[in-house]
Amino acid sequence: MTKSGIQPLSLNLPEDAQLTPVDDDVYWLRMPLPFALDHINLYLIKDGDGYAALDTGIGTQTTERLWERIFSESGIRLTRVIVTHMHPDHIGLAGFLTEKFEVPLYMTMSEYFVSRAMVAGGRGASNFNDRQYLKRCGMTDAYIEQATASKGGLQKVVRPIPLGYIRLTEGMHLDIGDYTWKVIIGRGHSPEHACLYCEHKNILISGDHVLPNISPNIGVYSTEPDANALKLYFDTLPQFKNLPHDTWVLPSHKLPFVGLHTRVDELIAHHQKHLKDLLEFCIKEKSVNDCLPVLFQRELNEHNMFFAIAEGLAHLNYLFYDGQMTKRTDSDGRWLFTTSKQASL
Repeated sequence: MTKSGIQPLSLNLPEDAQLTPVDDDVYWLRMPLPFALDHINLYLIKDGDGYAALDTGIGTQTTERLWERIFSESGIRLTRVIVTHMHPDHIGLAGFLTEKFEVPLYMTMSEYFVSRAMVAGGRGASNFNDRQYLKRCGMTDAYIEQATASKGGLQKVVRPIPLGYIRLTEGMHLDIGDYTWKVIIGRGHSPEHACLYCEHKNILISGDHVLPNISPNIGVYSTEPDANALKLYFDTLPQFKNLPHDTWVLPSHKLPFVGLHTRVDELIAHHQKHLKDLLEFCIKEKSVNDCLPVLFQRELNEHNMFFAIAEGLAHLNYLFYDGQMTKRTDSDGRWLFTTSKQASL
């Protein structure tokens, strides 16, 4: 085991357009991302005379060319496209892949319709919610102007999403080829994230819900600023300890691994430490922006700041709803959080 208690699987890291076999029916592949987290893991599952694709990569020409190279060199055809959740690196090329092979898209209902709404954009609505959200989080006027300037939206990295889908639901059993995969829903990172577990193979495709080495972003955004995303994550993470401890976990980022129970405990402990640190820091009133250095001991660029604000608010909202913090809006429109007298420090 590694220092963290999890062990990477002994698999060859796939290069561009390379397929690494996990077993006789499952391939692992990678696609590049233009961020600090520079890759996404995707999977292909044998499905009759073709393969089911698990997630798609971001909707860029680079990713499309790599998919085309895979199809050309391997002769693989897709039978369906399964998307774990609505983030661009997962759904970006769903439209391209489903149309190329004229196959169905499988998603949970929340993820499908949220992705459709986000790609459609504001449709003429103003961005006052975004500006208000950032103001309430304590961000400067200069930052708000920069952050809310139009940059073209998700249309740049998500191809048109199919107009129909097949709905995945909690506990659903999905037959893919010769084996059955159970749908397990996680929440907090996204509204209704689908993970797939095959009991026969003892393999979990965990998407972003359970990651090794890094924590999934658990954020509260301007679309629902009063959400309690961290509670949703805490509510849906422990169930994965019901799976065998030696389950092979195929995540969307970093390396496939064993040590699922340990990793679930580590992720819970990670967030519990953040909550404890915030309780100690907010003895006097603090804004979300004030709290960011407590949660992130690194310099945040523009891309990371967007997620950091949302993660900070997720932790503070959790403490507020749990009665461990109070919250008020000051004369400048900022939310200020203070540790409650009854909180356990």
